[in-house]
Amino acid sequence: MATDGSMTTTVYLGLGSNLGDREANLRRGLELLAGRIAHLSASSVYQTEPWGYTEQPKFLNVACRGETNLPPLEVLAFCQEVERETGRTPTFRYGPRVLDIDILAYGDQAFASPELVIPHPRLAERAFVLAPLAELTPGWVHPTLGKSAAQLLREVEGREGVRVWGWAFGHQQGDEKGGFRGAKPL
Repeated sequence: MATDGSMTTTVYLGLGSNLGDREANLRRGLELLAGRIAHLSASSVYQTEPWGYTEQPKFLNVACRGETNLPPLEVLAFCQEVERETGRTPTFRYGPRVLDIDILAYGDQAFASPELVIPHPRLAERAFVLAPLAELTPGWVHPTLGKSAAQLLREVEGREGVRVWGWAFGHQQGDEKGGFRGAKPL
């Protein structure tokens, strides 16, 4: 429950960057997300091969988990605001980007609207999402597939293109906003 008495939901997000200072882009995105998503924690950072359009630089990816009282479409709008504030500009589908934030899951709910489908419709096909998600929360169960994040990772193709990059982000203990304090070595 949030401090204002409203109910919260655990939200899982995937962040990726392959332009500019990729680590700084992820860190800034997490810091901004912590402004509206409480108790934010994140996986290690993974370097991954591009997916979809392969003629571009490698990505850094991270998964994070936090608590929110925002409904799904407001989480989407907030994530898009964070992307813009971090410097993302429109590009083509699967193209390079300063920061991309995907809503991977929203509690144990399935949600569909013209703007958003949760869980992310390609989550089970993407090793670059599943590796950090399974590290962060291996027992999370996909609400429609009935498989854990760890099981989905074992089954997905492309795991060989996903490597721990060497840093992990930690969350600020005792900060009700869950603000980030930066990177630490593994």
